[in-house]
Amino acid sequence: MSASGPATPNMIRGILSMIAGGGALTISDAATKWLTASLPIGEILFVRALIVAIIILLVVRRSGSFGALRIGRVRNVSTRAVLAVGSTFLIVSSLALLPLNEVIAILFVGPLFVAVLSGPLLGERVSVHRWLAVLVGFTGMLIIVRPGSDAFQIAALLPVVAALVAATRDIVTRRISKTESSMGILFYSMVALTLAGLVTAPFGWRPMDVEQVALAAFTGVMFGLGHYFIIEGYRYAEASVVSPYRYANLIWAVILGFLIWGEIPSMWVLAGAPLVVGSGLYILLYERSRKPRAG
Repeated sequence: MSASGPATPNMIRGILSMIAGGGALTISDAATKWLTASLPIGEILFVRALIVAIIILLVVRRSGSFGALRIGRVRNVSTRAVLAVGSTFLIVSSLALLPLNEVIAILFVGPLFVAVLSGPLLGERVSVHRWLAVLVGFTGMLIIVRPGSDAFQIAALLPVVAALVAATRDIVTRRISKTESSMGILFYSMVALTLAGLVTAPFGWRPMDVEQVALAAFTGVMFGLGHYFIIEGYRYAEASVVSPYRYANLIWAVILGFLIWGEIPSMWVLAGAPLVVGSGLYILLYERSRKPRAG
């Protein structure tokens, strides 16, 4: 059945899974942001990544599929892991300094970076439609960041750089997914992040109380659940159907930011975010329209 057909139970399940996955990841981000007020970033990420790695090992052990963790090419997996570490540290640093809704809105330029980088890195043809959508999206990002204005913060560049690094990570993931399993890619990225966090131990780690340990572990559980639900979303329905619902993360971010910190999106976020989201959706729908339909 084509993606344009009537909704089926699996399609609805896929959409709900994608929305739930985005919600879980945003909850993880919000809890991480809360912890940055009292703990160093490296310490938080050490606990979060360790929890995710343990969850993966438990899942693999229960299913008896340890072969899923076997590496095909160490260099490819290592490259992806380094990029995952870099993007994660940048994202959490952004969360520590900026409102949650602003960080999430800026991070949505990631698909635009993917659209641009897929040309030189994957050899894909970047159409005029893609370039126009990218220009609109970057305009929205500039409206949010406001470079050159009195209100500009250097910290606002952190999620932009994070989106660029994450886009490179996603392209590498796309390239190596033919030889490596999704479980293996995620597991070794978490191992790398655990080690990277541990390296920061001599630089200001503080004793964690029970509540902080529980909350850090909670961020890991939510992170793992988020990725699980997103994978399930892609399992039940075509990517072109469920991918747009990842933009619901911005709604989650606005709700959580308001409930926890009393954050209200600025007029700049309200003006720029629709351009960023709209351009990403346009690229997705345009690429979907170019694919031959089955049947």
